[in-house]
Amino acid sequence: MSEPFSVPVTVRGYETDVQGHLNQSVYLNYAEHARWSLLRAAGITQAGLIGSGVGPVALETTIRYLRELLAGDEVEVSCGFEWGEGKTFRIQQTIRKKDGTVAAEITAVGGLMNLSERRLVPNPGEVLKGLATDPALL
Repeated sequence: MSEPFSVPVTVRGYETDVQGHLNQSVYLNYAEHARWSLLRAAGITQAGLIGSGVGPVALETTIRYLRELLAGDEVEVSCGFEWGEGKTFRIQQTIRKKDGTVAAEITAVGGLMNLSERRLVPNPGEVLKGLATDPALL
């Protein structure tokens, strides 16, 4: 797995539920934000992916909620890819409070789809690294 990349996020009041906790669906938004931030930092844009005929797809996501998050909490959302030999890869992410407390752990399985064939491409890590200007981030 590559060294975890992370982005800061502040929990906004409108993202909370009636109990004042961060709504469960927003954790996915934070994870997605960190993923796209990592791809952008590596030099990969959504337009660049589409232009090359591929797009990322989510196949499975698991979230472990460990501590509550409240409006105003500042967190870091990490993102690290684990590349395998097949058509899929894992993404490991942690949402961590400023004091180091882990609020959530997110594990996802993804792939890279050939947009014209609608099939997963082999070796998605190599394809993404080939599109990146800074492949070391991946």
